[in-house]
Amino acid sequence: MGEQPVVELKNLSKTIGAKKIIDNLNLALYPGQITGFLGPNGAGKTTTIRMMVGLMAPTSGDVIIDGKSLLNDFEGGLSKVGVIVENPEMYKYMSGYKNLVHFGRMHEGVTKERIDEVIRQVGLENRIQEKVSTYSLGMRQRLGLAQALLHRPKFLILDEPTNGLDPAGIREFRMYLRSIAEKEGVSIFVSSHMLSEIELMCDRIAIIQNGKLIDVEEVSTSKMSYYYIEVAPLEAVEQLFIDEGRQVERFKEGLIVNAEKEEIPMLIQKLTAEDIQLFAVQPHRRTLEDQFLEMTGGGQIAESHQK
Repeated sequence: MGEQPVVELKNLSKTIGAKKIIDNLNLALYPGQITGFLGPNGAGKTTTIRMMVGLMAPTSGDVIIDGKSLLNDFEGGLSKVGVIVENPEMYKYMSGYKNLVHFGRMHEGVTKERIDEVIRQVGLENRIQEKVSTYSLGMRQRLGLAQALLHRPKFLILDEPTNGLDPAGIREFRMYLRSIAEKEGVSIFVSSHMLSEIELMCDRIAIIQNGKLIDVEEVSTSKMSYYYIEVAPLEAVEQLFIDEGRQVERFKEGLIVNAEKEEIPMLIQKLTAEDIQLFAVQPHRRTLEDQFLEMTGGGQIAESHQK
């Protein structure tokens, strides 16, 4: 990738007592991209985010934001960051507009025009003069997003931003994030347990386990083509696919194998020539949840969005 990253985590480590929480983590985040941050409970996601926003000092390594090191220029680096945590806190007795005016005073150069602009960006024009106490959770999330965008950050961190939202609210919030990333070139970093939502929202996913970054993948290219094939004898076909170097796993009464659509007629001919009984062939979509559980060994993930 030719362009300069907005954020770089360089050899980031954190040790507490005798335990290494984060182990030599390196990651680059780019403008206009939404990156999902996934990991089992206790993998180190929260510790990483706390170091990225200056709430915790690293044991070693550094966080570079817009070319500024948090170790050497803490205020300069953080001045380019916006943060939204689960259920952002607002002054409920004040209107949404007055909340934004109040938060705007904490940053230089936030004009009335900028406040009006972010209100339009998050679709709150019709309710912005009403008290926050009358807002739904989705509206409070949008107001939190507006507040985080007031000072034109280059980097936006969201920690479980869609918790508690209904499906319509989640979709709406996702659309606002996508628009902000694309139109303003903001780099967005989303930590969440809702894997189905991360898959729809993000351009890339970074997966952490036991404090180590174990994979970074483009969402658009991370999905191989898979097919479910019901055959007999199962063991013979499984070995045949393994010998061909294909990914194969047992599923229900058959096998899931990676193959392109154009290869299927050839595979069917080959199986028929081997006197294999073929009962069914159909596309099989491997979700991000499937990949996540495969990469992390499973068993440690919190409940996903899908029930």
